Amino acid sequence: MEQESDVIFNKKVADGTFLMGLRSYEIASGAKPGQFVMLRVRQGFDPLLRRPFSICGTREDDIFLILYRLVGRGTTILSHVGEGTKLSVTGPLGKGFDIPKPGRKSLLIAGGIGIAPLIFLARKIKMIDLIFMAGYGSVKEVIDLESAGLKVPDIRIATDDGTLGHKGLVTDLLESYMTMSGNEMFKVFSCGPLHMLKRIAAITINSGAECQVSLEASMACGLGACQSCAVKSSSDQGMVYYHVCRDGPVFPAKSIDWKSI
Repeated sequence: MEQESDVIFNKKVADGTFLMGLRSYEIASGAKPGQFVMLRVRQGFDPLLRRPFSICGTREDDIFLILYRLVGRGTTILSHVGEGTKLSVTGPLGKGFDIPKPGRKSLLIAGGIGIAPLIFLARKIKMIDLIFMAGYGSVKEVIDLESAGLKVPDIRIATDDGTLGHKGLVTDLLESYMTMSGNEMFKVFSCGPLHMLKRIAAITINSGAECQVSLEASMACGLGACQSCAVKSSSDQGMVYYHVCRDGPVFPAKSIDWKSI
């Protein structure tokens, strides 16, 4: 599972956001939307811990993609890694999204860098069945999906400052769609900041809409051994906890105790 992968490219695609391609037939051929890898951001052991990155997609038979945002020392180091560098990577890890059946509308709702696993999922859905909603701070942060090889006819953008699309939250777009759609059957898939996921969970649970969320969590191992990514379930069978890395990162929204996180 652990291997050395060659960096094929590492390019900036938005303000503070990079797309990296790495060569691994085992990961590219076996990855499912929603799964992730644990990556050492450079050769050696500084930083010591690997970082988790959602798989953003695959190309050909042996290249997988990760999309990442500069948020600290690790990702800053990664942004300077050049083509041909070998990086230690473990994956694919975790449980991914359930691929929806054709003929049913799918709403993909992303917040910021949470768009990464949803780009991969979108490739598995017929475009006629897909609505993609993405929220950002401003137009500078907007990721052009075509840079990741994806063309989506129906994409709806929300920015906090109103520099592109709807001024406000991406959850506003979801609520507006649900008001307009009436009794239409659809399924929601989402990944992004915790506050956004909490709101989406509340909206979909209250309405009865089926929803899967991909949780973001700090991870040290990616295998469930370190216990650092535990979240409480909504089970009424006592104190039941999930490990985001092993049991997720994708969960039915209704299975999480949102008040505890």
